Amino acid sequence: MNLSPEPVPTTAGSDPADTAPQPGADAQPTLETQLAELQARHAEVSDAFLRAKADAENTRRRAEEEMGKARKFAVEAFAESLLPVKDSLEAAIAIPDATPEQMLEGVHATLRQLTQALERNKVVQIAPPVGTKFDPHQHQAISVVPAEQDANTVVAVLQKGYLIADRVLRPALVTVSAPR
Repeated sequence: MNLSPEPVPTTAGSDPADTAPQPGADAQPTLETQLAELQARHAEVSDAFLRAKADAENTRRRAEEEMGKARKFAVEAFAESLLPVKDSLEAAIAIPDATPEQMLEGVHATLRQLTQALERNKVVQIAPPVGTKFDPHQHQAISVVPAEQDANTVVAVLQKGYLIADRVLRPALVTVSAPR
């Protein structure tokens, strides 16, 4: 003899727990609803995070590519500005019976071309006039000599220096006056 109560067959929605009004059911969502909402929000935030991460990676990659192209094309532009100088030198060599005056004129013209090419690429010469205060950032003292001028000033320029975009490419080699 089985004393356990026999289950009563019910139809969907006829369970008294389903039809009984829950106290505060309208005011507070159920745990399942909250979980579903949080899972949906988590999925949105995860998706937004992954998109932002991919966007940042793409931006970094594009910046690296642009930097590489900028370096490549900067050298290309510099080389292109030097080609007329090379052409002039080759033309001078091609004239075997040029007079010294013609050669000198050609050398001066080629030097002008080279100077213009360097200036277009922001290469500026450092050639301090005599008496200029010695600047260790742009000058390199080769020797110190006694002179009738203020101490630590340029006496002579032995080799011009050069700047490229305000950065010293090569310092000017100078002799400097000794303290009296």
